Amino acid sequence: MRVIFMGTPEFSVPVLEALVAAGHDIACVYCQPPRPAGRGKKDRPTPVHARAIELGLEVRHPVSLKDAAAQAEFAALNADIAVVVAYGLILPQAVLDAPAHGCLNIHASLLPRWRGAAPIHRAIMAGDAETGICIMQMEAGLDTGPVLLRRATAIGAQETTAELHDRLSEMGAALIVEALAGLETLQPEVQPDEGVTYAKKIDKSEARVDFAHSAEEVDRLIRGLSPFPGAWVEFDGQRIKLLASRVVSGAGVPGGGVPGEVLDDALRVACGSGAVQLLKLQRAGKGPQDAEVFLRGVPIRTGDVLG
Repeated sequence: MRVIFMGTPEFSVPVLEALVAAGHDIACVYCQPPRPAGRGKKDRPTPVHARAIELGLEVRHPVSLKDAAAQAEFAALNADIAVVVAYGLILPQAVLDAPAHGCLNIHASLLPRWRGAAPIHRAIMAGDAETGICIMQMEAGLDTGPVLLRRATAIGAQETTAELHDRLSEMGAALIVEALAGLETLQPEVQPDEGVTYAKKIDKSEARVDFAHSAEEVDRLIRGLSPFPGAWVEFDGQRIKLLASRVVSGAGVPGGGVPGEVLDDALRVACGSGAVQLLKLQRAGKGPQDAEVFLRGVPIRTGDVLG
């Protein structure tokens, strides 16, 4: 098929590669414009932009698709279909209607649960047992369109957003190829009104860890915000990111500890109920480190309190 691809971050790259490998004609790649990054604050192309150039594909990165000229350029591509995955711009109705078969979105949740911007983070933070990928026919509402294909996967007990992100990206790539191959026979499934939840964008104000919560809640926050923006605590005047954890046996506060108290030299930390073990940490100016390595540079001892 003649496909317009619309995506921006690393999550979208395997999808573009899968469409090319499957033999589809990529009419054009749309992504967000390059933005300043790094120490020099020079404009840096997005991951999709960079990969599309490597693949020899035409790239466009309009700031908006609301003006008539941009919409006319889009329609002039005469595409059979557009595939959209984490693009970052709202598509006006004129754009949704331009391809012969409309626009398909790859969404990283089991719709109607977790419509919106941060479905992977929110699924882990909420303690969902499973999530998945939906291939959805796009319409004007926020992730409200009928679903053509869905595939579920269990969320691992210690899985972080980074790990689940990579798995779902590969699942999405495989599922969109399957969807395009069977497009004429797929039956759209209208999303039910029951079970709708919204995955609002992660706010950095959510990231500070409150160990007064249960060990399960603390663990989900740490894993759900890893690697970005990163759940954090303060210790000895410095901010420390917590990037991996697990729930472990521990007395917690009811056993006599205080929230955030370090229970042993393996970095088990007391919570409002139970305890978590911190497995990977990061201090300012350093890379992520396993707990054993981290403790060589930041000696956190039994009885210290993180908060």
